[in-house]
Amino acid sequence: MKTRIIASALALASTAASAQDLAGTLPASVDKVAPALAVYASEDLFGAVWGDETLSMRDRALVTFAALVTRHEADGLGRHTELALDAGVTPAELSETITHLAFYTGWGNATAAAEAMAPVYEARGVTAEDLPALDPDFLPLDEEAEAAREEKVQSNFAHVSPGVVDTTRELLFNDLWLRQDLVPRDRSMVTVAALIAAGQPEQMTFHLNRAMDNGLTQDEAGAMLSHLAFYAGWPRVFSAMPVARQVFESRAD
Repeated sequence: MKTRIIASALALASTAASAQDLAGTLPASVDKVAPALAVYASEDLFGAVWGDETLSMRDRALVTFAALVTRHEADGLGRHTELALDAGVTPAELSETITHLAFYTGWGNATAAAEAMAPVYEARGVTAEDLPALDPDFLPLDEEAEAAREEKVQSNFAHVSPGVVDTTRELLFNDLWLRQDLVPRDRSMVTVAALIAAGQPEQMTFHLNRAMDNGLTQDEAGAMLSHLAFYAGWPRVFSAMPVARQVFESRAD
């Protein structure tokens, strides 16, 4: 067992974030109160799951960050902000992630995340110049895909809430999703992670397909599910697994 831990630590040391960075995300009190949990964390979560290269350290840090924001776990966000930055996620990308997740997990979660992140940004000298522009250039709109999405939403919900239909089109898909400080693959990835962490698998079909259209591979998606089992819990991941299987099988066909 010790050999496995040492090997995993050496593998992690080759990245910007190290095994020490991972250990720093676990409060010292855990070892005093639940030593078995501390062992599972160091040996299985940090030593094996984070060391699996199917999903990069950088992506794992971003997915974990998105899950913590979604679950309103602000107490751990400072440590995970540091981890994400050390793993190669930029301050602008983290900033854009909480802006994005405000629409998918609620304003309160995003503002709590901003409060937890602020001391880390200040300590690291992050300035306004390092953050996304208020009026950025936008990525080009996939007009065919947007027209299909809009037609489906209009036919199903225009008579229920025109306001939701309109703001979904104008704020989300014609604005938020086109901002350049989080590339489409990563924007899709954090959205899927948030849906899993929130226990909303019924929303996953569209967004997992979109994530894979944007470059997320099936192997990476599977590794994300395995990773999130530790951060969102096994029941939520098993609720998401049938949806992922459907998406994978439909794309194979």
